[in-house]
This record gives sequence, structure tokens and C-alpha cells, in this order.
Amino acid sequence: MSEHIHELDLRGLQCPLPLLKTKLHLNGMAVGERVRVLATDAGSLRDFKSYTDLSAHRLISSQQQQGVYIYVIERG
Repeated sequence: MSEHIHELDLRGLQCPLPLLKTKLHLNGMAVGERVRVLATDAGSLRDFKSYTDLSAHRLISSQQQQGVYIYVIERG
């Protein structure tokens, strides 16, 4: 697995854009690579959990800091 973690800053975007842009980014990554996503849309919490539950990708972590949702997703 690559040690490099991709960064995707999607702060300020509203649903469904954070999830759509993350999906596109994941498509360009190799299996096992990880992306760290920053989002401010509260709906992203539900969207990212549902998406990773139904896909080959894995939600490694999910947290909120000062109104910013931070997700780490591993490409499946």
C-alpha cells in the first residue's frame, strides 16, 4: 500500500457534490490508496457512510473538528 494519502478539500460544497467529487477521485486511485476528504456539508456524514457500506471502498475514519467533517477512505 502506498504511504501517500491524497487530499480532497470539498469545504463549502453542498450535497451531493462532496460525494460525487470523492467518487470521481477514487476512480483515479489505485487499490489500497487512501484519500483524506474535508467537507462542511452535514449530510456528508450519512452519504459517506452509506456509500462505503455499499461499495468496495473502506471508511477508515470519520470525525468532525470545528464544523469540518474529515473522512479517510481507502480505495477498494
